[in-house]
Amino acid sequence: MLHLIAKPMLLFRNHHDGTFEDISSVLSGIPDASRRGAAFGDLNNDGNIDIVVMNTGEPPTLLLNKGGNTNHRVLFKLVGTKSNKMAIGARVTVRAGKLVQLDEVRAGGSYLSQNDPRLHFGLGSNAKMDEVEIKWPSGKVDSLHNVPADFIYTIKEGEGINQKVQLPSM
Repeated sequence: MLHLIAKPMLLFRNHHDGTFEDISSVLSGIPDASRRGAAFGDLNNDGNIDIVVMNTGEPPTLLLNKGGNTNHRVLFKLVGTKSNKMAIGARVTVRAGKLVQLDEVRAGGSYLSQNDPRLHFGLGSNAKMDEVEIKWPSGKVDSLHNVPADFIYTIKEGEGINQKVQLPSM
């Protein structure tokens, strides 16, 4: 996971052990500018989170993540039926081996910015998820088991997986 801190522009990689690595050198050549917002999401559907930074009086800056690691990942696009169609407020828990992660579909993100509403999970070496639990705003709970990694899944409330698209190999 990458973390962007505005002015001076710093970028850190989370090592998932309580430490972060300064990888700001990848930002060299990006002019120092006043920034007013950032949006995070997988713009090219390759399984990596990209960043669009809104600059004041300048075109936006696109930080395309070409990380190229060999870890597994998954994205979930949730579609509400009884809940709101965008599934705002839905909570997804992913269990893969010893890894347990939780995320929630949110509206908004940053000033004049909207993050990708799909939920992205990095799965490390886990090629499948033992369980995916979705708690919808309506109160309904859907559970999926033994779900393969490296796909973008569209999940409809109460119907399960509606569509899946293979992510490219890293």
